[in-house]
Amino acid sequence: MAEHDTDHGYLLDNQQSEAGIRFDALSELFDPVTFRHVDQLGIAAGMRCWELGAGGPSVPLGLAERVGPAGTVIATDIDVSWTQDIAGGVIEVLRHDVATEPSPPGGFDLVHARLVLVHVTDRSEALRRMVQALRPGGWLLLEDADPGLQPLLCPDESGPEQQLANRLRSGFRTLMAARGADLAYGRTLPRLLREAGLDDVRADAYFPITWPACAVLEAATVRQIRRRLVAEGLATDEEIDRHLANVATGRLDLATAPMISAWGRRP
Repeated sequence: MAEHDTDHGYLLDNQQSEAGIRFDALSELFDPVTFRHVDQLGIAAGMRCWELGAGGPSVPLGLAERVGPAGTVIATDIDVSWTQDIAGGVIEVLRHDVATEPSPPGGFDLVHARLVLVHVTDRSEALRRMVQALRPGGWLLLEDADPGLQPLLCPDESGPEQQLANRLRSGFRTLMAARGADLAYGRTLPRLLREAGLDDVRADAYFPITWPACAVLEAATVRQIRRRLVAEGLATDEEIDRHLANVATGRLDLATAPMISAWGRRP
């Protein structure tokens, strides 16, 4: 999900060069989890999928492999800068805001959003539109972060480098919350899917620690929000430089916030 970086907009703007680095790191970290769920749900040839807040190209491309030439994948985002080049064949790329615009026409066998709704101000309306877009028997798969469950970048806070890392991560959460992000949203997904009338609701959670992609993601994220951290008095340029140097050593055991995956089927 993307939006231009204003005082009240999406913090991690797709227009910035670091966005592509972040998408690649997120793909490495979370695509195996996403597609484990997609495959368990039986998404296969000929089906219609809506990938919401696509961001990067990896999930739409993976879905396209599964639905084949007789299927359809519609990839939507407010900013399609990083997905427009994959349009064609079974993949259609659309600019779209799920909280304010009608869903793409036609029912879907799968509606999927990863690390999207936590950033959407009107999450309840977005969820309602996603459920309505499902065909009978179709699956909604939501995957979102819950920084409140595990707020630390370095769960093993063993020294000053780790303490600095965790303080900057706290500053990141402060910036997100100021823009309307719900830092405890992930844990609510199973209940919200049941309340939306879906059946067979299940969920699990995953967060990696000490993957190389965790360091790549952290460095790109900090560079992307650096100006905001300094402007809000949450960190100094010297502290950010020191943290980035610490990350580059590869000696920090970095983690992500837990990503909670929840899925349910429309009756």
